[in-house]
Amino acid sequence: MGVIEWVRFILGTAVLLIGLSIFVVEIFGIFHMKYVLNRMHAAAMGDTLGISISLLGLMIFSGINFTTLKMVLIVAFLWLASPVSSHLIARLEVSTNKKLDKFCETDMVLTETGELTKAEPPAE
Repeated sequence: MGVIEWVRFILGTAVLLIGLSIFVVEIFGIFHMKYVLNRMHAAAMGDTLGISISLLGLMIFSGINFTTLKMVLIVAFLWLASPVSSHLIARLEVSTNKKLDKFCETDMVLTETGELTKAEPPAE
């Protein structure tokens, strides 16, 4: 193995270990946060960042080829799909949880008819 292969191996391993550590922090956040929106935020951020960094490490191992292009497309899809799905799940929680005010503040209010409307700013 030449010097360039060793550098790629060490750099790819380091990036994969960073991705693994992000997954560990994500798991800690999921199981130790008290409220569903906080857990969901930890899961969404961990998935997007952890998978992207892990795939970057695999791209370093793979070199520049067609497999690397596929991994780039996977990262692009995840960066587009994960935030959208997380937002929809959070909006569903806000629109269905009537006891949300006990846990967090939002700018949306669930009315008596079940509609989600913009909250009035507090009077000063």
